[in-house]
Amino acid sequence: MLDHLETLESQSIYIIREAYNRLERLGMLWSLGKDSNVMLWLARKAFYGHVPFPVVHVDTEKKFAEMYEFRDHYSKEWDLNLVTGLCPPIEETDPTLPPAARAAARKTEGLKALLAREGYTGVFAGIRRDEESTRAKERVFSPRGETGQWHFRDQPPEFWDQFKTDFPPGTHVRVHPLLHWSEIDVWLYTQRENIPTVSLYFARDGKRYRSLGDEDITSPIVSEALTIDEIIAELRVTTEAERAGRAMDHEAEDSFERLRADGYM
Repeated sequence: MLDHLETLESQSIYIIREAYNRLERLGMLWSLGKDSNVMLWLARKAFYGHVPFPVVHVDTEKKFAEMYEFRDHYSKEWDLNLVTGLCPPIEETDPTLPPAARAAARKTEGLKALLAREGYTGVFAGIRRDEESTRAKERVFSPRGETGQWHFRDQPPEFWDQFKTDFPPGTHVRVHPLLHWSEIDVWLYTQRENIPTVSLYFARDGKRYRSLGDEDITSPIVSEALTIDEIIAELRVTTEAERAGRAMDHEAEDSFERLRADGYM
């Protein structure tokens, strides 16, 4: 009988293989954080060490130095087909958004440009339902408009792992293999599989990053967790939100939903 992590792994690998079988041109978004690293690891397991589609990094040019070092090292070690795309200046984003959300919106515009350039009909994204309330509304196979718009009130039902994968021409699909995972699941699996992780997640001078974004709009939390065991123990008792260090999560209540509806990852 499969244990909890084996069950999660099996379902995610099934989703990844189903998407690869059903969708014509796929990419996998790699944000370099703990969730997308687990998703990429699962893709490597699904195809016996080889990732048969491009791994895509939408680059704001404002990530931490440790994240770029991680990307450059493991894209070579894992023999990934790494595709990168830059984001436009903030002046090209919606001026009605609050400052941090507007900065984050650069990723939306960068992703749209990259999708148009590469012609992907679908992309994998490593989001989880428990991470943020708007993401709790997502589907595993999430249809989008041609420029990434998400109509969260009009989504196909998904029961008993029966996923709708036949969409009309022009539909772009986001595939979410980790939607059913929790933050603790991600760390338990990272520990079990010994998945490489950006060092910023571990405490340094009494602080660590729980969620990684752009350096100028992401803050660390107070923590003494130096190991994954200590991170897991900390998560079991904390009442603080996972994205507490993300500046845009402290702005207008609807900012994140507006970003998601417009195509944000």
